Amino acid sequence: MSEQPSPRRTRWWLASLLSAALVIGLGVVVFWGDLVSTALDPKVPFQTYDPPPGPDYSTSASWYLRPKLGSGLAADVFFVAPTTYDGGRNWNAKLNARKANRQFQEVMAPNYVGPFVSIGRVFAPRYRQASLYSLTTLREDAREARQFAYGDVRDAFRWYIDQDIGGRPFILVGVEQGGTLASRLLADEIARDPLLQSRLVAAYLIDTVVPADTPPIAPCVQKQQAGCLAAWADAYDGDFDAPKHLLERALVWNEHGELANLAPRPALCFNPLLGAVTDQPAPARLHLGAANATGLEWGARPAFMARQVSARCVDGVLIVSRPK
Repeated sequence: MSEQPSPRRTRWWLASLLSAALVIGLGVVVFWGDLVSTALDPKVPFQTYDPPPGPDYSTSASWYLRPKLGSGLAADVFFVAPTTYDGGRNWNAKLNARKANRQFQEVMAPNYVGPFVSIGRVFAPRYRQASLYSLTTLREDAREARQFAYGDVRDAFRWYIDQDIGGRPFILVGVEQGGTLASRLLADEIARDPLLQSRLVAAYLIDTVVPADTPPIAPCVQKQQAGCLAAWADAYDGDFDAPKHLLERALVWNEHGELANLAPRPALCFNPLLGAVTDQPAPARLHLGAANATGLEWGARPAFMARQVSARCVDGVLIVSRPK
């Protein structure tokens, strides 16, 4: 007869297995970011990378949104979308990347474009987005992928300006990496052209780090100011390390058109509740309203919930209370 394991030995094996599982689980939690980052690394130098075919902005296929010229409201909105491409094999996304485009349609468009559709005609170009991996590393390859993406956005903006014979006023909107690309548009294309700058209603760079000492155009310092820059990057109140990590890893454009570390320079912080760049805190009673429009049909207008959050600028980061 075979010998049966004793209850004591069984308990010892179970305890050992449980300890091993806990150690492995803890390791996965601690190094999860590194594991994901490694999985998304294209593992090919950008210098030898063969990017996907570029856009032709004279065709509607190269735009998420492109209204008929000569129609609509009195102003335009040029919208630069954030990265919705995870990455993996490529540094930059194909224009027809299905998952990335679906993310734009279901999340980015209703939440970030939706608030502007009643203001003006929206032009939102597709572009070869730098992958999310490029936002997790300070490697030179990642910087080059982001510079490459800027080339498409610049070409789309120039196409829009060339078609806009009437010289309509426009609003520039960029979100996250799209905001970083829009920041360079401001510096290279708009600030250097007095006529274009005179047509700029405002530039909203959402979740975007911009240097406070050398912004591409003058920041908005009072409500209802026109032709100015509103830029902010936010963190939730109570996430004590988030603002520090956010600014330590932030890349901004320098005078040579290259992405360089922001640190130790200060970041610009516009408080949307107060409509100005200020360190004055804004209590929740000043919050006019917000909504989550993810997954809603295009054109649906969700009910706004007011007085949900407070906000204050602390060391260049907008600290926001968590909504209910």
